[in-house]
This record gives sequence, structure tokens and C-alpha cells, in this order.
Amino acid sequence: MTARLSMAGTGAVLLDVAHGAFDPAAQRRVWAAARALAADPAVVQAVPGVNNLLVTFDALRTDPDDVEQRVRACWQAASPEPVPARLVEIPVTYGGAFGEDLKLVAAHAGLSEDETIALHLAGEYSVAAIGAMPGFAYLTGLDPRLAIPRRDTPRLTVARGAVMVGGGHAGVMPCTAPSGWHIIGRTDAVLFDAARAEPGLLRIGDRVRFTQAG
Repeated sequence: MTARLSMAGTGAVLLDVAHGAFDPAAQRRVWAAARALAADPAVVQAVPGVNNLLVTFDALRTDPDDVEQRVRACWQAASPEPVPARLVEIPVTYGGAFGEDLKLVAAHAGLSEDETIALHLAGEYSVAAIGAMPGFAYLTGLDPRLAIPRRDTPRLTVARGAVMVGGGHAGVMPCTAPSGWHIIGRTDAVLFDAARAEPGLLRIGDRVRFTQAG
């Protein structure tokens, strides 16, 4: 599996192993490499992305070439081991005022709105990465028929709890913020709460099932 390394600014190295469609085995290796690199004293953070890994370091104290060598060695040694996973159910109210883009997504897929909802509910999702904002999970497992390019112009305000699709991923807004993803529903589930013992509802590797809110 070919890995491409590049500098991401002066204090970070990006390891990219994406080759077309999302690769679950590569993602498990990314998680394993992130765990190993997090224990390296030369590393500030190892942040898994979707089939990539961002490794940050102190550029004033550490040689970038040394970090690249550490990252490459760690990737070569990493194995795609499974991580502990929970099943988290997220109830969704679809369409109408809660899912203003449902009609657009359905038209893009050549489906009715009900068929689009059924496909979204039938998906077997997993948390590939958490980032962009606290508690935001990139969910793999979206039916390819529902994959739709993100909006050309992001909305400046998308409400917390918005259930969305963007590119080949599904997601839920953990807070009110800008987003270019398409909104198909809304949930009352709280994805991030700083007052909780574990602020994020979802962890890397968790399985997610969307259900229809009663």
C-alpha cells in the first residue's frame, strides 16, 4: 500500500494513503499508526483523517526530515488491527423544515424522497475520523447513490443536530457552524457537550445506525 508523505506547513507532515474509494483496512492502519506516533516524544499530535494522518511537531526543536522518517517507519510497522467499537443509534427527523436538501439529494440520486430516506437508514456507518470541529465524525458507509458533491457556496449557519451528506460521507453537526454539506434531516442527539465526562458522543471505530424518529 503506497503512502505519500508531504509537508503541511512548517510544523506538520501529512501521510496520505487514499487511492480512490475509501479503504477500511488502510483506515485501521492509520488508527494504529496514530496510536503509536502519539507516544513519540517528537510528535505533538497525530490526527487521523479519512485514509490520511496529520502529524504535528515543534519545528523549532525537531528536524522535519526526522519526523518524516519516524512517520514512514511507523506506517510500515502498523497493522490493520480492529479497535473497540460500540453501536450508537441516532434518531432522525427527515425532510421538511429539518431537511431542506432532501429533495435535491433525491433528485441527484434519481430517487424519491422516501427511497432516499430508506437508503440513508439502511446504511452501515462507521466513524473513520473526528475533526473539522469538536465532535464532528466523518462517517463512512454512505450508499454511493447518495454521494453528492458539497455545495459550491457553504451555508454560513447550519444548526446543531443537522444530519447531512457530503461527497461520499455522512455526518451530523455537533454545533451550529458553517457547512457545505447537504442537510437531509435533524436529530436531537447531542454529538458534543463539554460538560460531559466524555464530551464526544462518537469515538473512532464506532458503528452508527440512523433510525427514524418517532
